[in-house]
Amino acid sequence: MTDHTTLTERWGEVLSNTYGTPPVALVSGHGSTVTDENGKDYIDLLAGIAVSSLGYAHPAIVEAVSAQVATLGHVSNLFASTPVVEAAEKLVNIVGDKDARVFFSNSGAEANEAAFKLARLTGRRRILAAHHGFHGRTMGSLAMTGQPSKRKAFEPFPGGVEFYTYGDSDYLETLVEQDPDNTAAIILEPIQGETGVIPAPDGFLSAVRELCDKHGILMIVDEVQTGVGRTGDFFAFQHEGVLPDVITMAKGLGAGMPIGATIARGKAKDLFTPGSHGTTFGGNPVSCAAASAVLELVDGPFLANVTRKGEWLRREVGNSPFVSSVRGRGLMLGVVLNKSVAKEAVTVGLKHGLILNAPSSEVLRLTPPLVITEDELAQAVERLHKVLEEVG
Repeated sequence: MTDHTTLTERWGEVLSNTYGTPPVALVSGHGSTVTDENGKDYIDLLAGIAVSSLGYAHPAIVEAVSAQVATLGHVSNLFASTPVVEAAEKLVNIVGDKDARVFFSNSGAEANEAAFKLARLTGRRRILAAHHGFHGRTMGSLAMTGQPSKRKAFEPFPGGVEFYTYGDSDYLETLVEQDPDNTAAIILEPIQGETGVIPAPDGFLSAVRELCDKHGILMIVDEVQTGVGRTGDFFAFQHEGVLPDVITMAKGLGAGMPIGATIARGKAKDLFTPGSHGTTFGGNPVSCAAASAVLELVDGPFLANVTRKGEWLRREVGNSPFVSSVRGRGLMLGVVLNKSVAKEAVTVGLKHGLILNAPSSEVLRLTPPLVITEDELAQAVERLHKVLEEVG
């Protein structure tokens, strides 16, 4: 290995080329601001892709993780531990069904793999997933991902998955009616994040719930990106007042610590039995301690703040002459540009001390830490206007 001076150069010499070489190396963070190896600060409007829900170095997370790793770092799921039980209890309470059961894993993809297995354990074969949806990159979760560009190189996938038009309840009903007794599950995101922050049309989740009830189908809602207050509700499905059979979570749940959760209720809660599924690291006490701290903080007033900040951000960004529209809810917004310059805006944003993300050529995805301050938001919007003016 050669003696390079920058972290990005060293990255290229030792890490797989899965992500390319990062343009910036970050070394520290506080609140919603991160600092690179050259001492430059950036306001983060991505939050590690909606992961750092409480920003960086939040005192509650630092304390919870530090105390737990100094007490009991790992025990496997052959033994119970306090953080795991407490985090699960809080999730069950938030769901509002005391009979619900939680399976902890390490990521959103793993949470969705568990949901895939629950669907299989019904004895039915068909799983209906949305075109353009994203559920992860492992083979099971990718099988349910409706994005051909991500799938093609890895075919064939586990069978039984069919795709419907997102938001089209009539099409979905027609698809179900082709073989309702063999349809195990319908999976969806309340807001499709990786496609460009596209919310489900009003009434769609309610229609899916009704369809699932009619035919005994599991309704699986992927809250990996939308959950834990990201949209102003704790769960995005609460916007329509429905309750799924299976809920998958990750990202913001651990505020930066790796964790996933699959919550099953109704007939789904009894499908996993000893030996049917498992994980060595899932439910790690340290990650669960972080999750428990997050769940303690994301309460009613916290969620109201997310909604308020999201409405302000939507309004201020939407005032730009370079913006066609802003979609999404809370602090999960898709800024639709007048021109296909979103990728360029991400690059120029770094120059202006702003971390942005472009899931498509015309859309900027804004998912800042939920604790971003009004001052940070104001600075970020000012910088974003300069970026958009520069890229045209």
